Amino acid sequence: MSESILSQIRGPEDLRELKSSQLARLAKDIREELCRLSDHRAVHFASNLGVVELSIALHSVFDFSKDRLVWDTGHQCYPHKILTGRFDKLHTIRAKGGLMGYPNPAESPYDLMMTGHAGCSVGTILGLACGDELNGEFGRHSVAVIGDGAFSSGVVFEAMNHVGWLKKNLTVILNDNKMSICPRVGGISLYLDRLRMARSYLGLKQSVHQLLNHVPLFKNPTELFLGNLKSAIKAGLTGGMLFEELGFRYIGPIDGHNIDQLQNMLKLVRNYEEPVLLHVFTEKGRGYTPAELDPTTYHAPTPEVKKNGTNGGSEEEKIRSPIPAPHSPINDGDCEPNEPNSYTFWVREALLREMRRNGKVCVITAAMCQGNMLEPIRDEFPDRFFDVGICESHAVVFAAGLAKTGMLPVVDIYSTFLQRGYDQIFQEVSLQNLPIVFLMDRAGFAGPDGPTHHGVFDIPMLRSFPNFMLMSPGDPNDVGAMLEFVLKTSPGSPIAIRYPKSTASSIAREFQPVEPGKAEVLARGKDGTLVVYGGLLETAIAATVTLRVEDSLDFGVINARFAKPIDADTIFAELESGQPLITLEEGMLAGGFGSAVLEAASERRLETRNIYRMGIPDRYVQHAERNELLTELGLDESGIVAFCRAVVKVAE
Repeated sequence: MSESILSQIRGPEDLRELKSSQLARLAKDIREELCRLSDHRAVHFASNLGVVELSIALHSVFDFSKDRLVWDTGHQCYPHKILTGRFDKLHTIRAKGGLMGYPNPAESPYDLMMTGHAGCSVGTILGLACGDELNGEFGRHSVAVIGDGAFSSGVVFEAMNHVGWLKKNLTVILNDNKMSICPRVGGISLYLDRLRMARSYLGLKQSVHQLLNHVPLFKNPTELFLGNLKSAIKAGLTGGMLFEELGFRYIGPIDGHNIDQLQNMLKLVRNYEEPVLLHVFTEKGRGYTPAELDPTTYHAPTPEVKKNGTNGGSEEEKIRSPIPAPHSPINDGDCEPNEPNSYTFWVREALLREMRRNGKVCVITAAMCQGNMLEPIRDEFPDRFFDVGICESHAVVFAAGLAKTGMLPVVDIYSTFLQRGYDQIFQEVSLQNLPIVFLMDRAGFAGPDGPTHHGVFDIPMLRSFPNFMLMSPGDPNDVGAMLEFVLKTSPGSPIAIRYPKSTASSIAREFQPVEPGKAEVLARGKDGTLVVYGGLLETAIAATVTLRVEDSLDFGVINARFAKPIDADTIFAELESGQPLITLEEGMLAGGFGSAVLEAASERRLETRNIYRMGIPDRYVQHAERNELLTELGLDESGIVAFCRAVVKVAE
């Protein structure tokens, strides 16, 4: 790398001194660095390979120390980070204490927003443009880069509607690679495909506009027909009319891997004093053959997958000059593949059993088919499987409609993304008291994806809604029993089941059937009781063994199973005799399961000084491996042991 152009780049200003051939070499250097990085850790890979030239062009044309740049669903920001002075720290990305895998304002002024959820970039840059204008700063230009998968989000069109009304000077770059988190779906995707085939370039558009602008419009029937014909010709020849009618000047499609063409178009749009949508074609995995052929696997491959590959090819063939390749779905929301014995796997298997048993059960996901391991369900039950794209609010409303017809809809979405449907959960589900099951994957820490993806707010969020029942399995045996309970016996109200991003081992015990609002007592103890809600149950049991062996302390364990309603009779049985009671959850303490226990104790006029809570404190937790975060917050075995010892010491 001694002759690498990349090593000479200290910031975006250095790009403006480079010739076209040097920029092309820089793109090659960046791809080689991304390949080296993915040899050592699971990082977002194919998506970043796809935006190398676009990142270079943006930073060589705009000055984002003054102008504004927002990356939508910012997992594709690695080249941007490299070009903005963080190349020497790239090896730390997604590691504890290192660079974040998404834009992070704490790292650099070039990262304006911490973006991890799709669809918010257009509204954000409109706000930036309006704010700059109100502050008298008219020289700034705001740019959003949004993928075609995120583009279907309803919030995008809400923002575009507002942009078309205000007519502010901003640019939306539609990064079109025919991908979403899973295969992109819906009418917008079909429309973009038609634009791909049309290849309506700017030169043709300008000629057509000039011609049609000289065609007059009159009011008699014949002349009115000519006017309608004028509109039809314009729509047929120029392309992008959907965006034009929303108030944007549509430019494109253009090749997103041609730096010279990108620079020319960006210079053009920079000088427009109106909203512009620049439609750019890119290819995920560009320049790395296996990733081009299989972007699903190479979205964020483990080093083992990267080393062994799935498509073969010599090392010389793997990094080369890009060529066109077929597209496949990817999963942008998850960097580590699910284990065969993960909670996600056991939920999927239990769901399959229930769908085979009951023809009323149907599954809805929001572009998370692969992340939630739903491919077998999609393939076996295509008529009862619905992928709505990155439209979580719509997923909830759609489920409400299905439930009204007597179906049993299961909404399978990551905990962090379900938050996007908050209003619909209230209005369309809770208020109507509809029997919809919400499966919340990645409840708890999402590991290296960090605070934008940690699913730690679902308990307080849902616990406040009337009619809701909240559940969480302690092991794989609970998973099957809970899904059978909610889909076979059907309590007739909305139910949410949360489970972590982790492997799951069955706990040896005499299994107690799942009953509404009933906890499971695994062991009684004379020195205290751990009441566990969810996936930390096995860890809690291990902690009680250590306490027994090392301290001769006898702690009992209760598998809470329910956060609403809680089993007050079972949980408070030992508290009434003066024993300390410790609640344990992988969720926020504020308003969480422990808070529910305290509230129930208060309602019963019980003494609450012997109730202690373990969970996530009132702050955002940064990125690291899940086990590292549990250790940091004292939610691992040693932390639980230490907490129990301290509680016993206080009781003495």
